[in-house]
Amino acid sequence: QVQLVESGGGLVQAGGSLRLSCAASGRSFSSYNMGWFRQAPGKEREFVAVGSRPGGATKYADSVKGRFTIFRDYGKNTVYLQMNNLQPEDTAVYFCAADFGQFSVLPTSYDYWGQGTQVTVSS
Repeated sequence: QVQLVESGGGLVQAGGSLRLSCAASGRSFSSYNMGWFRQAPGKEREFVAVGSRPGGATKYADSVKGRFTIFRDYGKNTVYLQMNNLQPEDTAVYFCAADFGQFSVLPTSYDYWGQGTQVTVSS
């Protein structure tokens, strides 16, 4: 079992920044990949970024590449999503998730999910 708790969402103006955190507990933090997804009202959940188990590989959605950065702190069992130059289209509920399998961009590949944190970007 893995428990995930997100924090750091909020309201920000376009061009601003936020850092989301996802604290993990349960099984070894080094044993799974960690992903971030988002879901806007009326839309399907979409991939944002994934950071691998130790090895440092990352992957980003084209829509956030160059603006968002995913990184892990193994001492704190926490994964972060640094979001810069936020735009109104980034408005969504953001979820972190744990994947024990392949380094995937598909929500169906992930085994555990946090409760989500709201990010709202005003124009």
